[in-house]
Order: sequence, then C-alpha cells, then structure tokens
Amino acid sequence: MAVLPIVTYPDPVLTKACPPAERIDDELRRLANDMVETMFAAETGIGLAAPQVGRLVSLVVVESDPVNRNGQALCLFNPRIVSAQGEETAEEGCLSLPDHYAPVTRAAQVVVQALDRDGKPLRVEAEGLLARCLQHEIDHLRGRLVLDYESPLKRALYRKRRLKELKRRRRAS
Repeated sequence: MAVLPIVTYPDPVLTKACPPAERIDDELRRLANDMVETMFAAETGIGLAAPQVGRLVSLVVVESDPVNRNGQALCLFNPRIVSAQGEETAEEGCLSLPDHYAPVTRAAQVVVQALDRDGKPLRVEAEGLLARCLQHEIDHLRGRLVLDYESPLKRALYRKRRLKELKRRRRAS
C-alpha cells in the first residue's frame, strides 16, 4: 500500500463527475487500499473519494466509525444514496480544501447502496457523522465540493486566497 498525494482545489479533476467502475479488479482494489492508507495518514480525514487522489472512478473510502476512529474503513464502489431522511447543518472541512470550513445542510440519515471490494452488493444505513461523510464523499464523485454550498462571494474569496497561496509556493520552490 502507498500514501497517495491528495489533489487540492482548484485542480479541475475535483469538478468532474466520475464514471462507474465497470469491473472491480486487482488494480481498483489496490487503489482502494492506497486510498484507505492515504485517508488514515491524513489524520483529520474520515473519508476520501477517488477524484481527491486524481482518479476519475466511482470509489469512496470512509472511516466505518468516524466518531470513535476505529481504524476500519468501508470501501464503496459506485455508491448511491437510495434513501435520505431528516436534516442537519454542521461545519465541514475537506482534505482537498485546505484550511476551509463551511456550514453544510445534509440529510441526517441515509441508506447507500454500493459494491464492495469483491463486486458484491452492499447496503449501508447511516446516521450522524457517518451519514454526513458518505454524502460528502458521494458529492465528490459528482464533481461537487463543500464550496458549492456557499455563496458565490465566499467561493470567489476562497479561490482568490488559494490561488495567491499556490503562486507564493511556486515562487518559493
């Protein structure tokens, strides 16, 4: 397994929709394993979607118990939300949006259908932080970011700040 570099905003891969995984093979299982290792290495990450490591495939990994951080991960290929109930608003961060947090309203409970590492159907019923995490990562597969829940002004300010920071880093190296 390997820790992969995390793609950060404004990389265009983060705004692209992912096609489904047609066949789950050893290469995709390796990617899933690498994503799990990357997520845990990031320490603050409780979920990671394939576009965040530069891959356009419908795959997410999430901490199976993000509240207790048990070191176990769910790997979901082609996940989709089939049921959602309730509503909660909470601050969200994202490994691809360094130093940015925003309030996001999401369903309080979700049911997600996906395929596991062996291509077998999997159903996940989640509430609380796990439900939020699943929705956040599935958003990534659609090319949607936490920024998309904010006003155009806040998005523009973050983009400007981020581009300045990237320019400063390029000059320093």
